[in-house]
Amino acid sequence: MSEVQERIQRQLDTLVGTGAESGVQVAVYRDGALIVDAVAGTADPATGRPLTSGTPIFSFSTGKNVAATLGHLLVARGLLGYDTPVTDLWPEFGAHGKDTATLRHVLTHTVGLPAMPREITPAELPDWPRVCAALAGAEPRWRPGTAMGYHSYTFGYLVGELARRATGRPVRELLREWITTPLGIEGQLCFAAPQELLPELARLEQQERQWPAAPDDAEAILAPWESRPSAGFGNDADILRSDIPSVAIATAHGLAAMFNALLRGELMDPVRLSGLAFEGVDRVFGTPARMALGFPLGRIGAPAEENSAAFGWPGGGGSYAYADPARGVAFALTKTRLVPDFGTALSVTAILADHLAGTR
Repeated sequence: MSEVQERIQRQLDTLVGTGAESGVQVAVYRDGALIVDAVAGTADPATGRPLTSGTPIFSFSTGKNVAATLGHLLVARGLLGYDTPVTDLWPEFGAHGKDTATLRHVLTHTVGLPAMPREITPAELPDWPRVCAALAGAEPRWRPGTAMGYHSYTFGYLVGELARRATGRPVRELLREWITTPLGIEGQLCFAAPQELLPELARLEQQERQWPAAPDDAEAILAPWESRPSAGFGNDADILRSDIPSVAIATAHGLAAMFNALLRGELMDPVRLSGLAFEGVDRVFGTPARMALGFPLGRIGAPAEENSAAFGWPGGGGSYAYADPARGVAFALTKTRLVPDFGTALSVTAILADHLAGTR
């Protein structure tokens, strides 16, 4: 067992042993080699079923890493360009001045549709045609490309509908054909879990302590279900069986393997992945935003002087995945207990950062 594997495994064991976490997975690649594959805890507290590194976990917005990758693969395969107007494939999307929106705007969360139209609730999310029709008819909060605001659930449908219209196929099939089958990680990364996979999934649980109140502007833009993760949502069989590509079912190993393949150019040329594409203020949360095409830039918890080229989405409840081209690192952490912070991810990435600093 390597030193970094041992340190991270010890941290996970401590977190579970003290009751801070119920189940955690961590996977890390460096320069193409898997250097950490650590796991601790249970997949289902009710039965005591152990969590393994192969147990899929519903991991909320870490799924945006997968949808963003599919967006890049549409371009890499010549099906559309970053500046292709959305209306070239989806004419009805041009309503209310959205005709200037492009794939670039979709990937940078600058389309102007951060929230689902209010008639769309979690119950409607499995109805792909209904959700996409509502988005096509929606009025944007700003002219596409002029501002950025976190597109909580809308992002995945925008990417996914472009992919469906470009290929004639749903995103769950494209994910399997373009990513998981070539990388040998089927069952470790998916939208719309097949029925036979459902019994293997981990069960999410909700942290009982008080969650912080959402900012007033977030409440005004995002519905509560869009801004706050729910274990009930992530355990719901109808949700788990549906294409909702702003969220995903994943193992830490599956996410890290995808990012490792991106860094190594196995899926596409990685040159466009970490360049700055938009910088400003997130209109949903009022926080600074630096966006690459499809991903936020910078590792969470990294010191400002690092000026990291790392990119990747965290997920509500505490999961996190990122790639760091400067260090050749692909990292992912998935977990079963939803908490209102990223303390576990920060504790593990700090161990990894210390290891990397000592091996330069």
